[in-house]
Amino acid sequence: MVHIRNIQLPDFPLLLAPMEDVSDPPFRAVCKANGADLMYTEFISSEGLIRAAAKSRQKLDVFDYERPIGIQLFGSDVDTMGECAAISTEAGPDLIDINYGCPVKQVALRGAGAALLRDIPKMVAMTAAVVKNTHLPVTVKTRLGWDTETQNVEEVAERLQDVGIEALTVHGRTRVQLYKGEADWRLIAKIKENPRIKIPIFGNGDIDSPEKAVAYKNRYGVDGVMIGRAAIGYPWIFREVKHYATTGQKLAPPTLEERIAMCKMHFDKSLEWKGPKAGIFEMRRHYTHYFRGLEGAKQWRTRLVDAELGEEVYAILEEIAASDAVLVG
Repeated sequence: MVHIRNIQLPDFPLLLAPMEDVSDPPFRAVCKANGADLMYTEFISSEGLIRAAAKSRQKLDVFDYERPIGIQLFGSDVDTMGECAAISTEAGPDLIDINYGCPVKQVALRGAGAALLRDIPKMVAMTAAVVKNTHLPVTVKTRLGWDTETQNVEEVAERLQDVGIEALTVHGRTRVQLYKGEADWRLIAKIKENPRIKIPIFGNGDIDSPEKAVAYKNRYGVDGVMIGRAAIGYPWIFREVKHYATTGQKLAPPTLEERIAMCKMHFDKSLEWKGPKAGIFEMRRHYTHYFRGLEGAKQWRTRLVDAELGEEVYAILEEIAASDAVLVG
């Protein structure tokens, strides 16, 4: 078993990556139903929480069916991050996670996310402030470094462990790489091999198949893997990885009936959490992924995206189920 203090995870835990505008409660619900072992909220701006911005406050919503669930924070001010750790703790998650990995300009160029990889003392101070302001376990997600010349994640792992983090996830790219090129897990393996490191180490980057998930665990020795983009519209990847890790056999892909049922569940949760207007609007980004490889997918997607009422969406999904469309990829 893998432990993050009192949180008990399987021997090979699968984590759902926090993804902005994706990993909200409806999306997390379908991933949990398919075997995700540990999930995180979308990352939440510490400045937004301090200002009580509605969007930031809504991201604090966590539900019992999601547990264990972590709230992920990002920010550029040490004291503000400490204060937000206390606010987030009141929302009742199982842990607090700090984002030191987001590479996008709106975050990194404002001194948050991956920008902290260029200021390790500030990163350490910020982490210590978060640890001080919550009774919950604190974890961190970061990258190899800012660029290829400053891949300092080994130092980061030691120093953050020293101030109290209880697990570390490393994305195998630098900030400059963004999401381009191939993720390099060799430094992640070095962290795991470091005798000073006692906390769980999770690897992230390019896990898009059961074979790769198991191969990377065996090759790099990580305690578990985090899956992000591959789960969008395909939450079945979690059950497929678990099946392959246990049996060595590939699980059959989901049938059309399973795709429709999961899409309905996602839609139901979206309406429940966001309301009829926003729930319908924000679900539109997922249809392409759910029905990728389906004959005539473009026409179905167009109709689903154009639908303005829940009843229309359900009716179209029933049409797809009753059609003779087949999955071709």
